[in-house]
Amino acid sequence: MPRSALIDRRDFLKAAGVGFLASLTPRSGAALERTDAVYASGLREPDGYYGVGLINERGEILAQIDLPDRAHGLSFDAASGRAVAFARRPGTFAVVFDPKGRSEPVIIATPAGRHFYGHGHFSPDGRLLYASENDFDGNRGMIGLYDAQAGFQRIGEFDAHGVGTHDMSVSDDGQTLIIANGGIETHPDFGRTKLNLDRMEPSLVLLDARNGALIERHGLPAELRRLSTRHIDTAADGRIWFACQYEGPRNDLPPLVGHFAKGEDLTFVPLPDDITTGLANYVGAIAVNRQDGLVGITSPKGGLAVTLDGRTGAVLGQEAVVDAAGIAPAQDGFAVSSYGGRFLQTRSDVAFDQHIVLLAKA
Repeated sequence: MPRSALIDRRDFLKAAGVGFLASLTPRSGAALERTDAVYASGLREPDGYYGVGLINERGEILAQIDLPDRAHGLSFDAASGRAVAFARRPGTFAVVFDPKGRSEPVIIATPAGRHFYGHGHFSPDGRLLYASENDFDGNRGMIGLYDAQAGFQRIGEFDAHGVGTHDMSVSDDGQTLIIANGGIETHPDFGRTKLNLDRMEPSLVLLDARNGALIERHGLPAELRRLSTRHIDTAADGRIWFACQYEGPRNDLPPLVGHFAKGEDLTFVPLPDDITTGLANYVGAIAVNRQDGLVGITSPKGGLAVTLDGRTGAVLGQEAVVDAAGIAPAQDGFAVSSYGGRFLQTRSDVAFDQHIVLLAKA
């Protein structure tokens, strides 16, 4: 492991506190074994401390992993049973953990000149972890490659062919990387400030997972250049759904959701004006329920959760959820969380972060 990563790991452990590596106990592992469904989400406690909560199908927090800073996106590896939580941009750490508590967490640190963008995804066979990253001095998005069979050492990177690389996923066959380039330039010297709103370059990209070769790049038309393509999920047939956040005038009603498949142009879903208005030009998370053929989206700014038909894009339902944050498939529709502590119909005193990952099903 590079010396810089070792130093970052020590700093991480110092910041996380002595309880970090023991935060998953055998007792909590046993509780997870008995539950019907388990989710994970980043959270903030009332005293300001951060962590990842492990949550059952009733919305109850069963266990928690302590973190030194805010987590954002997560991914689950069905092959190994491990999950990973990525630091919120411009964080430089990710934590791989076993929800059953069978092994100690693994800490990943980005190399010099890179920071995480908050998202990543395991390959279907669990051998690799891909992570969206920022080459901030080169002003380009990258996909970092980490060997899950060798302690998550960083073994390479692919050009994401865009700026502001945010969410990313992997096709079910493991052959294609799917990337949402938000098009927004940032640099850690300026925190989370958006540096190029007058010249954004949002795009959706497909790469060959074997060598990083560009397969397709879908840029947005000029009239939608301030529509940041941020989050994605895939349907059972491989169709890619994407959700956007608009950086233009508040009174505009741009399309916020769309889909495409390999070899196709982008198709935007024409949502009713009242739904677009209710989403406040900001979709914070998107999820596909493959079993029920549904697509779910949430907006913390608009306080709204919306369910779409995965075939037609028609609105099937909407629910007012103050500070709506994460969304993930549930046994019946979707599990929705909020910054105000709601998870499904349960409320707690924590603030859940923007994303949820489903770890297991009955």
